Amino acid sequence: MDSQYKTRYANGLPAAVTLTSMEQWNNNNVPPMFAKPTAPIEATVLGITDIITPDAPGDIMHIALKFPDGMDCPYIEGQSISVIPPGEDPKTGRAFKPRLYSIASARYGDDEKANTISLCIRRAVFWDPELKKEDPEKKGVCSNFLCDAKIGDKVMVSGPVGKTMLLPEDPNADVIMVGTGTGIAPFRSFIHRLFINDNEQARNFKGKAWLFLGVPVTGGLLYQDEFAHAKAAYPDNFDVEYAISREQTNADGTKRYVQNALLENVDEVVRRMDNGAHIYFCGLRGMMPGILEALENCMDDCSVFQERMKEVSFLLFMYGLDGR
Repeated sequence: MDSQYKTRYANGLPAAVTLTSMEQWNNNNVPPMFAKPTAPIEATVLGITDIITPDAPGDIMHIALKFPDGMDCPYIEGQSISVIPPGEDPKTGRAFKPRLYSIASARYGDDEKANTISLCIRRAVFWDPELKKEDPEKKGVCSNFLCDAKIGDKVMVSGPVGKTMLLPEDPNADVIMVGTGTGIAPFRSFIHRLFINDNEQARNFKGKAWLFLGVPVTGGLLYQDEFAHAKAAYPDNFDVEYAISREQTNADGTKRYVQNALLENVDEVVRRMDNGAHIYFCGLRGMMPGILEALENCMDDCSVFQERMKEVSFLLFMYGLDGR
């Protein structure tokens, strides 16, 4: 990994270690919750970095959290954890409800010591069109708490949860990932698992992992350095297609969104789906109508396609990243 990757952590990137106990977890044996929302544990902010450029809209942070020393807190790729922001909800006078976030690291954590977890967080703000400025009363409580955190701060977490958005057990199965913005989080965990961490699943993987990521500007391409590293190391097994809506256009002059990138490759996408590829969607719920319409228009048997999409629509509902 390059220096940009290492700067996300307070003390650099430690050397990888082998922890075979983490390999017991799989689709048929997911890790139990290490903490319930009613009894969360205290994690510590290990590193936090703004991972978009100033010209990109919004504020997106990569945040690494360290679990308490000596505590076993397993999770696997595609799962989520809850974060409980401090303080009370002024509307109810009670503690804030937990916010669910997709995990952005593979099971060993970014430091590969199996005691950290990483999140990709967009600061949720509300722009008042009448006042023409942000309304701080309507900002996302949890996302702002996390984006404002400092190294050493404490964060209450619970989890993990999720049994559906997991990598396939079949090492020959293709993995197609479609996301926008911070919807990249679970896909980053997939890519680390298959191409960056050293493990049996990675060594046995013979399929193709294909990422489609939509962002507004080039400066918003999250983890671009990591994906370039994976593509260079495994050109036959990993590919990435970016759709940059404010900088790229389709042949008719309209903005190029992630569904347009899918359309450009639809024959290959459909062929791989027909051969058993697993397709995942994560991002803003608003991206789905265009994506579904684009794919439906290119499927010979729409009824079969609709049946297959019922599950992924559920996954999107579970993991959609609306402002929180």
